[in-house]
Amino acid sequence: MNGDGIVFTRFLSVLLLGCALLAGPAGAEQIDVMNSGGFSAAYKALRPKFEAASGHTLNTAWGPSMGKSPEAIPNRLARGEAADVVIMVAYALDDLIKQGVVDPASRTELADSRIGMVVRAGAPLPDISTPEKLKQVLHAARSIGYSDSASGVYIERELFSRLGVAEQVVHKARMIEKTPVAALVANGDIEIGFQQVSELLPVAGVALAGRLPESLQKVTVFAAGVPVEARHPLEGGALIAYLASAAARDEVRASGLDPK
Repeated sequence: MNGDGIVFTRFLSVLLLGCALLAGPAGAEQIDVMNSGGFSAAYKALRPKFEAASGHTLNTAWGPSMGKSPEAIPNRLARGEAADVVIMVAYALDDLIKQGVVDPASRTELADSRIGMVVRAGAPLPDISTPEKLKQVLHAARSIGYSDSASGVYIERELFSRLGVAEQVVHKARMIEKTPVAALVANGDIEIGFQQVSELLPVAGVALAGRLPESLQKVTVFAAGVPVEARHPLEGGALIAYLASAAARDEVRASGLDPK
């Protein structure tokens, strides 16, 4: 977080307390939030706490930080869907800032996210603790899935090449749109699946084999911002301040993320 972001977050932390004191039937607002999958588990745990403290309600639209699907946050904003807060991959948020869609002063980093791998519950857990062992697992797998968001872009464009397996896996690896990768692993459509750990953990029917080896890891930063056309920018900013606060750290960590 840069200096402006720190000042902004501290200011909004104070503002949040004011919202809690002033909120009531006349002061409560609906805050429209667009949230990408990686921060969803933490957000769902923190949402009722924020609503209870502030009196506001959160109306949430879900979608990836990028991509061609209609649900992708940039595409939702381009269609004119309402948003007071967007929570997404930091570099995708930065693109929206450059386009003049999100207020740069509102940019606040929330957490670091790492990529993990799951198999179907009950299946033997592969060892992916080293690059060589991960390479062996990829060779042996019958099918491989990865998301259409930041982690999947890295898997497809960089990881396979770095391991020297791109040609060997191209016929059995595919990018999954809209559906959580772990859901397809759970129902047996895909043998192994890669996505950010925070998106894998909430899905029933899978087991986490582990995170990618740190030498191959792609750390994705999740950040939040207020769109320039937000109808409730102060209330949206208060939500961002809460999500970035010390009070939220335990829930963020429990979701599989590393709080900032």
